[in-house]
Amino acid sequence: MNIMLFHSAYGLRPAVREAADRLRAAGHEVWTPDLFEGRTFDTVEEGMEFNERIGKEELLKRAVLAAAPYSERGLVYAGFSLGASIAQTLALGDERARGLLLLHGTSDLAPNAQVDELPVQLHVAEPDPFETDDWLSAWYLQMGRAGADVEVYRYAGAGHLYTDPGLPDHDQEAAEATWRVALGFLETLEPETP
Repeated sequence: MNIMLFHSAYGLRPAVREAADRLRAAGHEVWTPDLFEGRTFDTVEEGMEFNERIGKEELLKRAVLAAAPYSERGLVYAGFSLGASIAQTLALGDERARGLLLLHGTSDLAPNAQVDELPVQLHVAEPDPFETDDWLSAWYLQMGRAGADVEVYRYAGAGHLYTDPGLPDHDQEAAEATWRVALGFLETLEPETP
């Protein structure tokens, strides 16, 4: 599969490159655009402050420009936390999208969002301060109404960005379980037919 993998509010950290390498080792082609143009951050607060300075529209524009050269191949959009919300927005707007892999994050849906049985997999901590139970329940229902085929995996006791070994949130057991399930999900997706 062709995978567009978006980083979190921490920026394009080594963990994102390691995740891309893991996906490549499984036979996938992966791109990791740097939406922060080289900036990385030590705390989520610093990253979110920088993100707010850039603005949501500019960040989405950068993401669209990064994905555009490859979208006709039929992309799987994926991302970590903030990057997951960006991936979701792009996948719901791309009729060629083959799938959506969300790690630690979701996003609002446009009221008119419509997809044709888009396969979606979400991995999220339980509880997660950024993805509350009420929010996730509403999100799940909205995604279903939009036509997505959604699977949700929760990891009790893990920190928000638990797949990143360089952060205090890291949970090795939850991270390995996530990658096992996510790689299985990617194997089930249909590539774009020429």
